Amino acid sequence: MYKGYLCLVLHSHLPYVRHPEYEDFLEEDWLYEAMTETYIPLIYTLESLSNDNIDFRLTMSLSPTLISMLSDGLLQDRYLRHINRLIELGHKEVERTRWQPAFEHLAIMYLNNFCKARDTFLRLNRNLIAAFKRFQDSGRLEIITCGATHGFLPLMDICRESARAQIKVAVSHYESVFGRKPAGIWLPECGYHPGHDEILKEAGLRYFFTDSHAVLHAAPRPKYGVFAPVYCKGTGVACFSRDLESSKQVWSSIDGYPGDYVYREFYRDIGFDLDYEYIRPYIHPDGVRINTGIKYFRITGSDNKEPYDPHRAREKAAEHAGNFMFNRERQIEYLCDFMQKKPIIVSPYDAELFGHWWYEGPLWLEFLIRKIVSDQKTIRLITPTEYLSENPRNQVITPSLSSWGWKGYSEMWLQGSNDWIYRHLHTASVRMTELAKSFPRAEGVLKRALKQALRELLLAQSSDWGFIMGTGTHTSYAVRRTKEHILRFTRLYEEIKSNSIDENWLCDIEYKDNIFPDIDYRVHQ
Repeated sequence: MYKGYLCLVLHSHLPYVRHPEYEDFLEEDWLYEAMTETYIPLIYTLESLSNDNIDFRLTMSLSPTLISMLSDGLLQDRYLRHINRLIELGHKEVERTRWQPAFEHLAIMYLNNFCKARDTFLRLNRNLIAAFKRFQDSGRLEIITCGATHGFLPLMDICRESARAQIKVAVSHYESVFGRKPAGIWLPECGYHPGHDEILKEAGLRYFFTDSHAVLHAAPRPKYGVFAPVYCKGTGVACFSRDLESSKQVWSSIDGYPGDYVYREFYRDIGFDLDYEYIRPYIHPDGVRINTGIKYFRITGSDNKEPYDPHRAREKAAEHAGNFMFNRERQIEYLCDFMQKKPIIVSPYDAELFGHWWYEGPLWLEFLIRKIVSDQKTIRLITPTEYLSENPRNQVITPSLSSWGWKGYSEMWLQGSNDWIYRHLHTASVRMTELAKSFPRAEGVLKRALKQALRELLLAQSSDWGFIMGTGTHTSYAVRRTKEHILRFTRLYEEIKSNSIDENWLCDIEYKDNIFPDIDYRVHQ
């Protein structure tokens, strides 16, 4: 009946930011914003589809760091404080704009959004991960894992033990959360290095995703381009590759849907627009202006911004969903005739595009899924596991080194602003392997110190720190985090080697960096 498949993939990740030593920490807002603007709205979308018995398929990665933060009691308490403060601001905005009809209805909309987010958070017992798990258990959502701390694996190949630890810790953590092993993985930054599929196979993973050139530059050349998965030579692990046309149509702020002049303008927020004394109770205690999430203007296309109209934006989202579906139908019809095989179009996006950067994104996604299920017979939504079960015969090749970063390789994480970190990370990796081999059956304080040493190494390896340094945003924080974790690891290494572990200090950093409580330090060998 269907001529081809569409595999929609949302990559959900945030770096591990948790600072119990501070009452209010600026970078923790990254999580709270994502919860209010992306993850809770995505739950609304999936609930709406499920309640109407829409038989959808969606693939979503949840990185171990994001899962850990969403499950952390301290951060959950702080999110409630955060959303309650926004609700208070929302009430003030409704009052402030009462004589401005163009803005009052928007203030009411945001107040309702904040109240609904808080009510949903409490309805779900503060556990967003359990909500996503229920969609997976229903068979409609396939959740995959990621690197333990989103380490950029191609630059770890010199110390492959670290690449293996990133994968094995992630798989173990996933199993403890979801009660099953993950079928696939989103390689951090889509960073693939030839041979790393061996590590994936060891961990029991069946497939991964790459950018298009990983397959297009493979050896031998792929017969079907990016429109069919390939098996890695020697391991049989499947590689799904991104379709550039469908991806760009959504993520590009210039050529894609999010740049339409009807949609909400991300960069005009009352946290920066309004009088300082009025907004001060709702920004950072240090007086730093921040985004509140209340944005009254649409993109417009000029410096003279016009008020946002949610009804027009909703209509535009429906129009764009129809346009996306039409383009995929034509694409699949052409490919099916050309390939003599049902093609699969893999369309992966950062989850935070939906709702946070592109306010109408979750609405667009719901419209798209409803239209695909109800309005056509050319495309079938599918997950990678379903596809491989139905199409077990695929070409065997060796994908090339690649990423979806700037220029497609490693430059984003290896340039003048961040190249200094690797000699320290590699040294720490070698030392961690030494510790794991030297103490195969540690107990007590020694075991705690070894587990914490691996936590600190993994946290230092996060690709987010190098990326932030490369982009020049929040640079001081990224540098600080990299140095802190390397220094903590180095002190642990020296204390373990000299049999002089400072238990009080160990307790302190165990409290601060409490990710992966059940980690097995022996995976790093």
